[in-house]
Order: sequence, then structure tokens, then C-alpha cells
Amino acid sequence: MSRVLGAVLAGGQSSRFGSDKAAATLDGRDLLHHATDRLRPHVDSIVVVGERMGGLPDLPRAGLGPLGGIAAALDHGCTHGYRCVLTIGCDMPVVPDGLIEALLRRAPAYCSEAPILGHWPAALGAQLLGHIETAPDRSVRRWARSIGALPIVPDAPIPNVNTPADLEALAGWRYASA
Repeated sequence: MSRVLGAVLAGGQSSRFGSDKAAATLDGRDLLHHATDRLRPHVDSIVVVGERMGGLPDLPRAGLGPLGGIAAALDHGCTHGYRCVLTIGCDMPVVPDGLIEALLRRAPAYCSEAPILGHWPAALGAQLLGHIETAPDRSVRRWARSIGALPIVPDAPIPNVNTPADLEALAGWRYASA
């Protein structure tokens, strides 16, 4: 059986937002729960990456941006017998219809407009740790290209919550099946 782990990356600094984005509420629920709801139909279980939210710590250490969170998710997935990991940011409460399904058709694959949303073989964890230590920058997109990940272009914009105004603009907004 092919097991897929879902991982919500919630360890960012939220500097533009001014407080912890994962705990911010949209339509009566926090952003962390909106993101887990996006993953739940597609994965066997879900973990949160981000120590402030009581989740897994970034690897190999804190302060590395999303790649540190993805590395932690891949390590956890590989250690616990998952074939792949589907990652999403806690600041992505809505995802266009069909995008996650398109990502799941191939691993590695990532959303071209929001590369933190990706489908990664768990076995790539050690390779990612090496990349983090040696690469001149920590761009998720650059790492994805270096491993031959397929960029998936979404059919619609992906709302991202970076500021309180971004969050306010999303109130009540959904894609058809979100």
C-alpha cells in the first residue's frame, strides 16, 4: 500500500502578519485547520511542522525557512514508513479544485505558483538536508528544480495570507469544492 503523509508547514515567523498566522481565524476556524482540511481527503495522516504550534521542529535547525520544514516532514515520513509527503503552508486556506489531485499523480511535483505546496518522495529527506547545508540559497523552487520535480500550474489563483488585509479579503471566499 502506498502511504502518503500530509504536512502543514506552520513554523514561519509571520513577520508581515504581525502575529502567528497559523492561529489566525478565517470564517470561525484557524488557518491551521483550514490547511489540514485541504490535505485530509488525500493523505493517510497529518503532521504539523512548527514548534510554536506544538509540531515537529525544522531540520536540521530552526530559521531555515520552508525547506527546513519540508526536510522535517520528509524525515518524519521516511522514519514512519510513508512513501511520499504532501506539504502545504498554513497560510493557504483555499486551494483551486483539482490542484492537489494533479500533484499526487507524480512525485516529486510542486505548485508552480506556490512551491511550498508539493508532493515529495519521503526518501528525498537526506538529499534535502545535504542541499540545505551546501546550497547558496534556500529556495524551495530551486531545490524542486534540482531534483527534477514537475511544476504543476494551477488553473486559478492561489490566495496566500501574508497580512491581516489578505486574511480579511478571504472571508467567506471558497472554490466550488473547498
